[in-house]
Amino acid sequence: MAPSRRLAGAAAVSVLLLTACGTRLSNGAFDKAQELQSGAGGPAATTGPSTGPEATTGPVGPGGGPTAAPTGGPGGGNGQSGNGQSGGPETNTASDVGVTPTTITIGNIVSKTNPFDARAFVGPTYGLSAFIHWINAHGGIHGRQLILKFCDDQGSGDQNNTCVHQLVDSQKVFAFASNAILTYSGASYVNSKGVPDVGSQPIDNAYNQYPHMWDIYGEEYPRDGKQAGIKGQLYGGTEVYRYFKEKYPSVAKVAGVVDYNQSASTRFGNSIADGLRHEGYQVVVKTVNFALPDYDSVAIAFKDQGVKYVYDTIDRQGNIRLCKALDDNGVSDSLQAKVLTTQSWEQSVSGDYGDSPKCRNKLFATGMTRSYADTKYPGVAAFRQQMAADGHGGATQLSEWALEGWAGGQWLADAIASCGANVTRVCVEKFVNGGPAHPYDAHGLLVPRYFEERSTPREPQTNCINVARWIDSAQGWVTQVPDMDKNCFTVHEWPYSAT
Repeated sequence: MAPSRRLAGAAAVSVLLLTACGTRLSNGAFDKAQELQSGAGGPAATTGPSTGPEATTGPVGPGGGPTAAPTGGPGGGNGQSGNGQSGGPETNTASDVGVTPTTITIGNIVSKTNPFDARAFVGPTYGLSAFIHWINAHGGIHGRQLILKFCDDQGSGDQNNTCVHQLVDSQKVFAFASNAILTYSGASYVNSKGVPDVGSQPIDNAYNQYPHMWDIYGEEYPRDGKQAGIKGQLYGGTEVYRYFKEKYPSVAKVAGVVDYNQSASTRFGNSIADGLRHEGYQVVVKTVNFALPDYDSVAIAFKDQGVKYVYDTIDRQGNIRLCKALDDNGVSDSLQAKVLTTQSWEQSVSGDYGDSPKCRNKLFATGMTRSYADTKYPGVAAFRQQMAADGHGGATQLSEWALEGWAGGQWLADAIASCGANVTRVCVEKFVNGGPAHPYDAHGLLVPRYFEERSTPREPQTNCINVARWIDSAQGWVTQVPDMDKNCFTVHEWPYSAT
């Protein structure tokens, strides 16, 4: 299986570029996480200016679980593990930039403040911060503690360059993890310095372009630094549409797609429509005015044409208003699913969709990550416990993106652990570049994924996905598949433009 980035996620990314529909956290809540904490409540923190990094160091109160990483280093996913060297401060050396015998400095850039939505991108940073607190509380990696240096680039390309130079040149970070960047203008500089960037969200196309960057999803693109994707084309499979077709065979295959009259939204809306048609769906595409959207007319058209599934490339507020229109016009009564992406897989759904209870209970989310609600899995339980210990266990903080931020930190930590006492960027990149022979699953949190450079797409692909449904009576998301690693579909990958 080649776990490349999926079209549904790419469609949501186009929306992020419009009005940002990611994790919902206020500036005050975000700042609170970076304040000085004491005792079991959290680590010591030094808060810098809003445009500069904020550092967190040291352990927090217990927050781990059965997958806690011992001093000897955490094991890798899918059979990968550390190299068995015992390491420790007495044998560790200052083996690379940002590495001392007792510490490793990690960087994280997030578009915390931005022109669109101050709550949009911070989920991965919360998850990464929680992971670092957790692993430090469990001995670090071969006796080294992790230090996090954070920078808010404000969603600005110029400020992103400032953050990059500050963290790479001044703060001397060893690597980046779990970035969530609107415009990664400093990507070429990060790449030129050979700084690994691991497990980040591919909001910007840099992760489909540069060889020292690895997103959270795994890719098969050349990543030669020239152009994103394969000859400027990215690819997405139809596994999500296939899932619903096979799960509900008696439901009419009529799908509605809603997009904005904006080029990126329309382009990805058309890609979703094409994928649905390839799976045999009748498709109704409705484009709404971004400035003055009329969702009632969309709902009426969907009702008239018997739409059973609704997909979109619109933002969070648009989805909320669309759902209300679907309820108000009686569409939700016969709707099978209003399908969201990983970016909208959040605990805040209950409040966000308070005016549309019927549509809310038809919300499905799909992705390639274990659900943050499935605490029966040790990695998820540790994530939830540490998020709560950090004060981020509430409805406006818990999200699938936050769990993916944790998984990105785990990926980098496992790569570091594989180096033993002699931690180097070259060693870390060798681990991440393990390829199809060494897929990675972040200790069961991710559908196994890998990176492989190909000049032509692999066809067909076998893609595995997780699926969850929001159910009010359960007060959250309920997983719909017995095992995401076995919920797999052999499908074709269809191209769409990277720009």
